Amino acid sequence: MSATAPITQDVMTIPRKQAEGPVNLVGLTRDAMRAALIAEGTPEKQAKMRVGQIWQWIYQWGTRDFADMTNLSKAFRAELAEKFVIEVPEVVTKQVSEDGTRKYLVRIAGGHEVEVVYIPEEGRGTLCVSSQVGCTLTCSFCHTGTQKLVRNLTAAEIIGQVMVARDDLGEWPVPGTLTDAPRLLSNIVLMGMGEPLYNFENVRDAMKIAMDPEGIQLSRRRITLSTSGVVPEIARTAEEIGCQLAVSFHATTDEVRNKLVPINKRWNIAELIEALRAYPKVSNSERITFEYVMLDGVNDSDADAHRLIELIRGIPAKINLIPFNEWPGAPYKRSSNNRIRAFSEIVYQAGYASPVRKPRGEDIMAACGQLKSATERERKSRKQIEADAGM
Repeated sequence: MSATAPITQDVMTIPRKQAEGPVNLVGLTRDAMRAALIAEGTPEKQAKMRVGQIWQWIYQWGTRDFADMTNLSKAFRAELAEKFVIEVPEVVTKQVSEDGTRKYLVRIAGGHEVEVVYIPEEGRGTLCVSSQVGCTLTCSFCHTGTQKLVRNLTAAEIIGQVMVARDDLGEWPVPGTLTDAPRLLSNIVLMGMGEPLYNFENVRDAMKIAMDPEGIQLSRRRITLSTSGVVPEIARTAEEIGCQLAVSFHATTDEVRNKLVPINKRWNIAELIEALRAYPKVSNSERITFEYVMLDGVNDSDADAHRLIELIRGIPAKINLIPFNEWPGAPYKRSSNNRIRAFSEIVYQAGYASPVRKPRGEDIMAACGQLKSATERERKSRKQIEADAGM
């Protein structure tokens, strides 16, 4: 292998200083919202009821203006508007692919930007959500991994991605009505920018909001968290979130995985597999998804397929084979269709589902492993232009 990647760095995330001014209610847990209301003068005996009312307006009906919360008194609505806000990330641009995939560039506090992708399919619609600005993992095949970690997203900025997508899809129901219409946004995958398990608390709180039965109301089986293998947090994910789990596996030997997914140098394949074996028992998850990007001449041999089968034997699993989505300057090439089919057949004959993921949104750089904030792309391309010009 000619392509290499640096060892994953230790990163200490410094807590962000809270912005001055009104408190944003988006992203607060029910307990935190109750405490915030009490701190601003809501009687303690009324606080739980008020949280339930406000929660429904924000997360079930998509309301952003306290004045529209008509089951609250005018005086209380005025108090809320004075002391609180309902804010979600700002959509800077929206691109729509030929295949219907939508990619949103959203701006968050500090002027930072992240990308969010909506993928429509027959009978379902999946939103790929980001958890960090940039990424600390430096996976050598991933475009996001070439952008340094800037910071973790807050719970508000994570659940806010779901809210702005529902805005764009026009999927908030009319207050007071019920609908049996199929959901346009039916699934969430934490597979966008960043490693979710390096931002555990914010991801957990955001997904708890998404699963709340009096709000967005997504089943835990409709949410999939993808990790590169932060082993100590895997059991915690099962206990505190309970969603479906996917792992960015991508190699069958430590030698290769160390280069593709450098976090493997801290928690190797054996340690990762041990943690994954315990996961379905704890969370009652149906099966773990092993994501495996197909790289020509790197990890796509018949021997790799047979090793993969032996490694996961006994784990309820499916294998998602991902044709490599190339990006400018990528050090790898996509495996041929024949090689991918041969690999898939070996895995399938061993009794595991092995679908080949159809690349979506490639024409707008929205496919798996291609996300990177537009400002970072622009910054890098400008530097490249200057270098080419001898500046």
